[in-house]
Amino acid sequence: MFEFRVSEEIKSACPAFAGAAVYASVQNTLHSDGLWKEIDEFIDRLTASTQIEDIKQHPIIAATREAYKRCGKDPGRYRPSAEALRRRLMRGVPLYRINTLVDLINLVSLRTGHSIGGFDANKIQGTVLSLGIGKVGELFEGIGRGMLNIEGLPVYRDAVGGIGTPTSDNERTKMDLETTKILAIVNGYNGKEGLTEAVVMIQDLLERYAQGFECEISYFE
Repeated sequence: MFEFRVSEEIKSACPAFAGAAVYASVQNTLHSDGLWKEIDEFIDRLTASTQIEDIKQHPIIAATREAYKRCGKDPGRYRPSAEALRRRLMRGVPLYRINTLVDLINLVSLRTGHSIGGFDANKIQGTVLSLGIGKVGELFEGIGRGMLNIEGLPVYRDAVGGIGTPTSDNERTKMDLETTKILAIVNGYNGKEGLTEAVVMIQDLLERYAQGFECEISYFE
């Protein structure tokens, strides 16, 4: 398991922050019918009961948006992933299908409102992950987004550099079909509320759809 360190700049800007991490051995697949049945059922419920203007009022999403503002980023231009996913669905755009690990992390993010980082743990350099704020000119290649301006975004860094923000994770540590170890990080900018539920949800989905085992849990703040 990794050691997590929250920088003083994050503690100052986001004093309520609390995080949780799930580390597990897994077997990834391109697609899971069972998982997508759950995803489609959630999408049907969401689109039937939510208006697009309601999304940013979700307590966890609202707290993440406020964290962006305090760190120096406009959440209207760089949306937290949980908000972006919900807005995509409310606009009638289908949820992209990547692979089972990515898809199940997206489902937990949609269900909970937490922006969740999902990483191939074997691609992370070193054993310490530090949560800080992106700097001017800091290099970060977002998954499917090219070079991303992460100045003012909360960012997890390993021994080499940034691997994840609530807007996008880095190409360098992304999960693919060769991934055998997952690290999922749940970001609670609203505090500890809901973290355990998100962790249990991730564990359950990993066990049922990715043969997850040897699961380790860590909480930090």
